[in-house]
Amino acid sequence: MFRALYLEKGDPTPLVAVHRVEHARLTDGDVTVAVTHSTINYKDALAITGQAPVVRSYPMIPGIDFAGIVEESDHPGFKAGDPVLCNGWGLGESRWGGLSTLARVSGDWLVPLPKGKTAAWAMALGTAGYTAGLCVLALESVGLKPDMGDILVTGASGGVGSVAIALLAHRRYGVTALTGKLDQEAYLKSLGAKSIKARDTYELPPNLLGKERWAGVIDSCGGVILANALSETRYGGVVAACGLAAGMDLPTSVAPFILRGVSLLGVESVYANLGRRIKVWDRLAHDIRDDLLDTMVETISLGEVPAAAKRLLTGQVRGRLVVDVTA
Repeated sequence: MFRALYLEKGDPTPLVAVHRVEHARLTDGDVTVAVTHSTINYKDALAITGQAPVVRSYPMIPGIDFAGIVEESDHPGFKAGDPVLCNGWGLGESRWGGLSTLARVSGDWLVPLPKGKTAAWAMALGTAGYTAGLCVLALESVGLKPDMGDILVTGASGGVGSVAIALLAHRRYGVTALTGKLDQEAYLKSLGAKSIKARDTYELPPNLLGKERWAGVIDSCGGVILANALSETRYGGVVAACGLAAGMDLPTSVAPFILRGVSLLGVESVYANLGRRIKVWDRLAHDIRDDLLDTMVETISLGEVPAAAKRLLTGQVRGRLVVDVTA
């Protein structure tokens, strides 16, 4: 038996509880991992609360991330005792995920834990930090450099935003943090933000084109916030879009693209190939100071996850939620 956060179909929201589950019920795969840490991302919170149709079938163990130690392996790349992490690949959506003390997956989905790093470190970053890393790579893939101008990071006090600020500041970009939590100014500046901008200034209907401000943008919000960011991106600038916290719509025009040559790059984290994943995790291991990461993290137990998911969706969480599934 193993312990897991277990979702069953309910009306109108899922039934959520910590259950003991039989080992034989694990989903298929060639590697079994003894999970020690997981995390709660925005998508996990939507699944747990039922506020969006994230879960494809019930019962489900949520959690799109996990980290731990290989227990059994029939995969040539891994052996018992190897420290690993996993994120994406339908975990917590179409197959049982990481909010559990045991997980079975394809070894092709696993990433070796960077040398000298722990499972708790990996989940302090999780999909949010990994996505932030993908966003920085996206900006740099089109030639963006620190001397080209400032970068706007939306949703700045959230998981993606917090890690994005720290990554960009480490690489000497000038970062402006867009946030609805102006009381978090000291926290955001400790991560490396040069200045703070109030989110409500980006919640108004956008002009076709605004004043040119940003050489680049990392956006985890979507909606009118992304539209405003696009309208203020400089000639030849680039915007990496990775989230929908403010909505799935995009009320903009072609003006930023055809009059300023702005590039809008979509960042997808679920099915990125292994080479790209290893590159991002290696960069996270190198560029994020452990003491800085500690300031972003709140650690909770498996039983505290349902309440924490509600807090996350109502904007009451700063940074990252790490789940010690053994607690």
